[in-house]
Amino acid sequence: MTNAVATGYKYRWLVLTVVLIAEMMDLLDATIVNVAGPTLAQEFGASSSDLQWVIGGYALALGSGLILGGRLGDRYGRRNMFLFGLIGFTLASLACALAPTVALLIIFRFAQGFIGAMLLPQGFGLIRESFPPQEFGKAFAAYGPAFGLGGILGPIIGGFLIEADVAGLGWRAVFLVNIPIGIAAILLSYKYLPKSESDKSVKIDLVGTLLVVAASAMLVYPLIKGQEAGWPLWTYLMLLGSLVTFFIFSRLEKSTLKRGGTPLIDSRIFSKRDYNFGLVGLGLYFAGFTGVYLILTLFLQFGESFTSSQAALGNIPIALGAAIGGTISGAFLADKIGGRYTLQIGALVQLVGGVLLWLALPSLENFSIWQIVPALVISGIGTGMIAAPIFDTILSTVEGNLSGSASGVMSAVQSVFSSVGVAIFGTMFFTYSVLGQADAGFRNALLIQVVILVLFLGISFVLPKRAERQEH
Repeated sequence: MTNAVATGYKYRWLVLTVVLIAEMMDLLDATIVNVAGPTLAQEFGASSSDLQWVIGGYALALGSGLILGGRLGDRYGRRNMFLFGLIGFTLASLACALAPTVALLIIFRFAQGFIGAMLLPQGFGLIRESFPPQEFGKAFAAYGPAFGLGGILGPIIGGFLIEADVAGLGWRAVFLVNIPIGIAAILLSYKYLPKSESDKSVKIDLVGTLLVVAASAMLVYPLIKGQEAGWPLWTYLMLLGSLVTFFIFSRLEKSTLKRGGTPLIDSRIFSKRDYNFGLVGLGLYFAGFTGVYLILTLFLQFGESFTSSQAALGNIPIALGAAIGGTISGAFLADKIGGRYTLQIGALVQLVGGVLLWLALPSLENFSIWQIVPALVISGIGTGMIAAPIFDTILSTVEGNLSGSASGVMSAVQSVFSSVGVAIFGTMFFTYSVLGQADAGFRNALLIQVVILVLFLGISFVLPKRAERQEH
């Protein structure tokens, strides 16, 4: 059992620190290789689809395994699975750094993402076990800035590491940076995480796990390979097969629950209309968020021949804006006007930033990063405003006893649709980039982002005005 009592576990703030370190490692690794494209293309002869797999494969493997990771935490104990995930993630990062070919790098990135899926779901449970209910708000408030900045800081850190070329490591340094961080987190976790008993009565739904992995793969694979292959019939059949497999999975989970078994997820969460729409909004947000900021980095490097460190500097306005938006949203705006209105304001601000960015791009004869800095800052503010309240707002649509399944599905949707964003935006960009029209690829990608934000705004009207927890 946990050591936490009514006043909270003695080392609860250290627990939160370790959990946030793990979250930041994941978020950084999801985007830190964005600036490594030209280097990988030069060293390995990596194609555009190879680059998309290096970036998107991680998110796909992560999203496919998150729900299984949560169940394994229930069965074997959160502390045990967290330590297993930290050790595995650190070793997988080392394997990525040592990869001799782009094919092996892609395989190691998949392994890194799947092991990360064993690690990340334990964070929410460890926090719930360590903090008294009256401090949950303070603990989870730290997630907003972490989500808002973690993914955006990745390209900045990665760019400077590649440019510094420490000991001739080049792009490999972006993975080696995880080693000292991972070791420190492992030592802190071993000493301070609360011990909890495993529950051998929890059964692992292997069939459901395989269906989720297969459905996710069939969704992302044709989006990445389709343009390169000329969109043959099999790409559309795979996309259709993905929907069919997700449907079969949902029916299987309902059947397992009716038989009194232990499903991979509790299908009752999907009876909540608000929650279902929230998942769609979450997927749209992360597909657009991940995709458009990837394209910014690709545009600066492939279109404007920026070095990795120069491209990294190009991401700083977004990071600055996200910090401002996250602070405004998380510190007081969501509490004062409610989560729904905060999300809507954030989407509108991001939409303004996207339109301004689109308008700033036609004059590229004497391109300067300062042409797009104001638009990037505004877009970043909108991104940060959404990042802080979106999880809490959606999670509040389900009862407290379903929050475990609900949060697991939300994390999976976040990761899988981040991979979808890489696929869609990357395909759009490289379609034009190979013709020497990187600016057209970027502008058309921004039009996709505008459509995504409009859809997100529409869906937001279904969400609750305020995140009020349901107890039953």
